[in-house]
Amino acid sequence: MDMQTHPTHTSYTILGSTGSVGTATLDLLRHKGVEPGQIEALVAHSNVEALIAQAREFQPKSVVLADEAGYPLLKTALAGLDIEVSAGDSAVLEAAQRPSDWVMAAIVGVAGLLPVLTAAKRGATIALANKESLVCAGQNLMTAAKRAGATILPVDSEHSAIYQVLEPENASQVDHITLTASGGPFRQSSLAEMAQVTARQACDHPNWSMGAKISVDSATMMNKGLELIEAALLFHMPEQNIDVLVHPESIVHSMVTYTDGSSLAQLSPPDMRTPIAYALGWPMRIAWPAPRLDLATLQSLTFERHDPRRFPLLDMARAALRLGGGMPCVLNAANEVAVEAFLMGKIGFLDIARVVAEVIEHALAHDASSAVQSAHDIEDILMLDKKARRWAVSVVAALGTRVSHAPKHVEEV
Repeated sequence: MDMQTHPTHTSYTILGSTGSVGTATLDLLRHKGVEPGQIEALVAHSNVEALIAQAREFQPKSVVLADEAGYPLLKTALAGLDIEVSAGDSAVLEAAQRPSDWVMAAIVGVAGLLPVLTAAKRGATIALANKESLVCAGQNLMTAAKRAGATILPVDSEHSAIYQVLEPENASQVDHITLTASGGPFRQSSLAEMAQVTARQACDHPNWSMGAKISVDSATMMNKGLELIEAALLFHMPEQNIDVLVHPESIVHSMVTYTDGSSLAQLSPPDMRTPIAYALGWPMRIAWPAPRLDLATLQSLTFERHDPRRFPLLDMARAALRLGGGMPCVLNAANEVAVEAFLMGKIGFLDIARVVAEVIEHALAHDASSAVQSAHDIEDILMLDKKARRWAVSVVAALGTRVSHAPKHVEEV
């Protein structure tokens, strides 16, 4: 099946090209028949072999590796090709600055913040898979995008669903929005069972194929908490007007309920290429070999409330949103440190929530002025992020572990 796309998108940058979202984006561009030179830049963290293969296939103008240790191999492998090769954090920002009109932002964590902000400031259309950019610096990002005429298109399946069914002319008539959550692999597990969970088990999501960090976030339901904060900023929605329902089939991706009682939902099989394709084609739609929804084969669609006793991080995120200011940044930083420690086998699965809770309590008790009051610029936000990471490392150490707290590129979505 041939793809038909909107003519305004003629060049592409993929930030996080070797992660699951990046590879799905390239798969869609492969179906589209993107030509050599149309991809302005491919950026990866440390997966040199995958980046080399992508560069040879798609012939981008530039490739960048955030981890400088892999630069010699990358440079040697692409010698003789008309491709610029660079490495390091400054090179990542330079890639975001390159003149593509469409940018996939798929670097996980606060590490993706500056590249997203750089692309926004030059007026690009940004397909946003890096939710932490909005969680930590939402007002800064939205203001920068508005000033530069940039467009931010959400790629999370839930926010893409809302974006598709929230009618601009009726935005003032929205009663509430509902984010759906799969519930992750431990939706029916007891606390005793969750205490024994391994990193491998936490990354084995029943519906979605994702990177390690976001898979763990889904398993703890922190991912839904971050999405709740993101939705409030994207759609100018008060916290109390955002509901969350566990929907294990992952067919209804989210809903908008209007004041007349109508609820509009977007449905599709769980495949990240669907929201990515929407962002690629916007404001039109593109045809691709998409899995089709066959309602006749679905035995049921179920919905339930989450259990705050087993999944407390969702409620912590809601509280951070209510507190405002820099508290979502504190929440995110503590979670990143805790998830890294868990993936390294240094703390237990249930300890992730414990670390986040103690960091929030510390922020409120000992540093309320900087943690809760508004952070007015990116430098303030990044300093708060570093401070929260130090607090989180202290909590982890008290649990008998040691992890690095330096801000870094964790991985790609």
